[in-house]
Amino acid sequence: MSDGFRLGVYCTIVRPEEKRILAAADARGVEVDRWDDAAVTFGLERPSALPSVVLIRSVSHTSALYAAWGFEHYGTPTISTAEVLALAGDKVRTSFRLAEAGVPTPRTVVAFSPDSALRAIEAVGYPAVLKPAVGSWGRLMAKVGDAEQAVQILEHKSALPGPLHSVFYVQEYVPKPERDLRTLVIGDSVVGAMYRRSSEWRTNAARGGSVEAAPLTEELVELSLRAAQAVGGGVLAVDLMESPRGLVVHEVNPTPEFKALAGATGIDIAAQIVDYAIEVGRR
Repeated sequence: MSDGFRLGVYCTIVRPEEKRILAAADARGVEVDRWDDAAVTFGLERPSALPSVVLIRSVSHTSALYAAWGFEHYGTPTISTAEVLALAGDKVRTSFRLAEAGVPTPRTVVAFSPDSALRAIEAVGYPAVLKPAVGSWGRLMAKVGDAEQAVQILEHKSALPGPLHSVFYVQEYVPKPERDLRTLVIGDSVVGAMYRRSSEWRTNAARGGSVEAAPLTEELVELSLRAAQAVGGGVLAVDLMESPRGLVVHEVNPTPEFKALAGATGIDIAAQIVDYAIEVGRR
């Protein structure tokens, strides 16, 4: 590609996903600027040399969000955008936005003190799930089976440092099969779906859950697109569960890993991400 187009990749480390993105860019003759989130700095003045578009791939939500703001301040488009990162990276804001868009989600209550959180758990009903407002890979999540467990978990969470631990995000426990669903949305398309299976209630592939390709049903595609559009679109993973009342969306991830999905489906996801980035960078 000789028209001066350059792709930026802002990342923490080069994981299998980033290796595939770099390889896909190279196969298309796209020049790549790699930005290390531990080394880059953002001043107020626009640098002289910037890429045409930046893929935000940092594993840190905070770093990803502020970097997107920085690049956008310079006039460089990002994937995901700062607005999308701010929304989809925060489970509370995601739940509000999904509800506003009419996307079915698990029953959710947000509280700001241990006492009100206990009332929220009791309102949702046991068992309930307590999640951090910001986080991934199923970390710091707790399945709360009864009032005694609730008091203990809330006491422990209240002792943790940081303002986000004073936000109590409570969801109903969905009695799903021993699996959930993840789809990947790129622009206006759902490019693939997989089941994530585990005998444990958390099915994250990062926690050792097994994966297999899932059929892209009309309902799955429609819900995934609605969820992605609700938070602003781009390159997004949408997590869904098969509840007794039908599919529900419980999370949207704005910087998704896709190694497991690519392996399960055989889809060249990195190539589609690079093609989408080229499209965005040329708008």
